[in-house]
Amino acid sequence: MSFDKETVVYGTEDVLKSLCDSVSRVINVATQSKVNYSGMVQRITKIGLKPDIGCFVLFDGGFTGLVVLNFSAATAMEIYERYMLTMGMPKSELATAHTSDEVSNIMGELMNQIVGDFTGKVRRELQTNITQNQPKMLVLNKQVMLNVDTPLDRPEIRRVTFYTEKNNIFYLELAIDRTEFIRLHDFDANEDMDADALMAAEQAKGGKPAPAQEDDADDNSDLLRSLGM
Repeated sequence: MSFDKETVVYGTEDVLKSLCDSVSRVINVATQSKVNYSGMVQRITKIGLKPDIGCFVLFDGGFTGLVVLNFSAATAMEIYERYMLTMGMPKSELATAHTSDEVSNIMGELMNQIVGDFTGKVRRELQTNITQNQPKMLVLNKQVMLNVDTPLDRPEIRRVTFYTEKNNIFYLELAIDRTEFIRLHDFDANEDMDADALMAAEQAKGGKPAPAQEDDADDNSDLLRSLGM
């Protein structure tokens, strides 16, 4: 089989851009504010969790990867507060420290929505399926490097910088197996339900969002050990 010059190839940077779009899209809707990401991407050799809050999620299936979001305390609190105020919570009832369980629950919930938005696009645009584990959110006072040698055969690792409306910064890191998707024929990749609709459904429930479900201690320990932690 031969391919002409118009053959569409979807590689690592395309996967990364799709993920970045999901991050900015979900947080924009959730907080009713503007989050942007840098037009430049960094090639890095290691992926890890950094202070003050780090969140990671593994996905597997059509391709394998590890996604990490690293937030400073100021960034986490800005996003948390904007999210809760958008949900109608009075400011007097909000947590005042990034170490609060409520802040971690909300950041974990946003991470879950981000990866859910991303996996939906993967199904539609790449015609394959990936599954994810429950996002893990950790409050940190030092950097923790994650070992991706085992789950990934030929890892490609990237970092992208994000900016909030108040110019606070957070970072997305992605480790993914080197892979390319080549379009064999045209297909309809129309989106069925976007992040705005998902958020509207969440807000329609009213009240505080449910805290992120916790896996049992054994599952968490096994996952952390598999990442070299």
